[in-house]
Amino acid sequence: MASTEVRDGVTKAGSSPAGPDDLAGLEAGLDALDAVEIRRTPVREILVKKVVPPVVAVALVLVVWQVLVSARVTTEDKLPAPSAVWSGLSDMWLQGTLLDVIWTSVSRGLFGFLMALAIGTPLGLLVARVKFVRAAIGPILSGLQSLPSVAWVPPAVIWLGLNDSMMYAVILLGAVPSIANGLVSGVDQVPPLFLRAGRTLGATGLKGTWHIVMPAALPGYLAGLKQGWAFSWRSLMAAEIIASSPDLGLGLGQLLENGRNNIDMPGVFLAIILILIVGIAVDLLVFSPLERWVLRSRGLLVKS
Repeated sequence: MASTEVRDGVTKAGSSPAGPDDLAGLEAGLDALDAVEIRRTPVREILVKKVVPPVVAVALVLVVWQVLVSARVTTEDKLPAPSAVWSGLSDMWLQGTLLDVIWTSVSRGLFGFLMALAIGTPLGLLVARVKFVRAAIGPILSGLQSLPSVAWVPPAVIWLGLNDSMMYAVILLGAVPSIANGLVSGVDQVPPLFLRAGRTLGATGLKGTWHIVMPAALPGYLAGLKQGWAFSWRSLMAAEIIASSPDLGLGLGQLLENGRNNIDMPGVFLAIILILIVGIAVDLLVFSPLERWVLRSRGLLVKS
């Protein structure tokens, strides 16, 4: 008489029946695959993995920089010593202008990004969910995203003048297409089964968008937000460099342009470093935690 084999709940001829111990072991194995290890990461491990590598990288850059200066690869009016840049930073701190300069640009960038977020999110949903709208303005959004933001500075100055409104207009034109296209990409990757299940449960219209579409499209949307901030910051710096004016206050872009006009290379390098630091800080303090939260909520990252 042929024996049977139990595999995934189906008996097959030609094997001996699986016993209770075998089924219990199979269930335990499946449970182990679904389980997520939760542990508290030691402070020492965090320092070794997250703090030490960037510190070492910065130290290496400074060493190479100083070696190039000491070797006189070029003149100091083209490549200043790190100590000269540090001296400029110290002077701005002692004069009380450093934080004001940084805040002038950061406040503009954040406010412009929030406006782009308020416009780009509904626009992205509209393009993603309405076929006629996608056919009409989808290619335009893609074209605007590939257009350098600096191209909008001259017309914005002519239309709005040298004021903050011009700055915000350039930021919006640079960031809105990225946010909208990121959301469209995220919505396109939502499995149709999710949408059908939502309709079956009564989640239609705005309710379906809020409870089904947006959570499922969150990874793509977050990528669009991150890119939108990058475009916002780059657009703002371009606007501040080209359209510098005493009436606009001194921001990081104006600081960079002033260094060029005064042939002050330590000032130029200082402005570049500050712009870089702000970009890295926003990514580490805002977008990296959001990305970790999204990964954890989908079981793709071990909690610590």
